[in-house]
Amino acid sequence: MFKTVKQAIFSSGLQSPKCTSVVNEASEYETRVYEPAKWVSTGIGTLKDWDSATGSGFMRLFSYIQGNNENKEKIDMTVPVTTFIQPGEGPACESNLTISFFVPFEHQDNPPKPTDESVFIEERPQMTAYVRTFSGFTNASKNKEQLLQLSESLKKDGKPFDENTYYSAGYDSPFKLLNRRNEVWFLAKS
Repeated sequence: MFKTVKQAIFSSGLQSPKCTSVVNEASEYETRVYEPAKWVSTGIGTLKDWDSATGSGFMRLFSYIQGNNENKEKIDMTVPVTTFIQPGEGPACESNLTISFFVPFEHQDNPPKPTDESVFIEERPQMTAYVRTFSGFTNASKNKEQLLQLSESLKKDGKPFDENTYYSAGYDSPFKLLNRRNEVWFLAKS
C-alpha cells in the first residue's frame, strides 16, 4: 500500500500507455498515436461539480487498485488519469464523465475483475489524439479554455477531429504543487 500511496503522492516512476508522438509543425499541440490498451474505468453520470465528480471517480478506481477486485490484488498506480467527457444536449447541458486509470502492462492480458459493479475494464482501440498540455491545477473552466485554444489551432491547421467528445488527462497527485502536467485531448477523425 505504501508504494501505491507514495506513487500517487509523488507522481514518479509510474507506467503510462504506449504512444508514439507524430512529428507535426504545430507548436500549440502534439499529435500522439496511442496503442490499443485496457483501462479500468468508472462512469460518473452527469457532471454537476467537476471536483466532486472526478474525486468520486478517482476514489472508486483507487479502491480497485488497492485490492477491491476479485483477486484482492494490489495494483500499481499509473498515469495519466483520464476523464472522458460527453457534453450533454439541451438546456441543462449536463455532461457524462468516465474516469479511467491505465491498467499496468503486467495486467494488460488479464486484469483483475472489479468487485464494485460501477467499475469496469475498458478496451480502448488504437487512437490518434491531438494533445494540448498546460500546468497548474485544473477544473472544468480551465479545461474549456484549453479545449477552445486546441480547437482553434486544429481548425486553423485543417485537422479533422471529433468535436462532440474530449478527454482531460492529469499526471500529478493533488499534493504536488509545482510543475504540474495536465492535458486536454481531441481525437482525430479518420
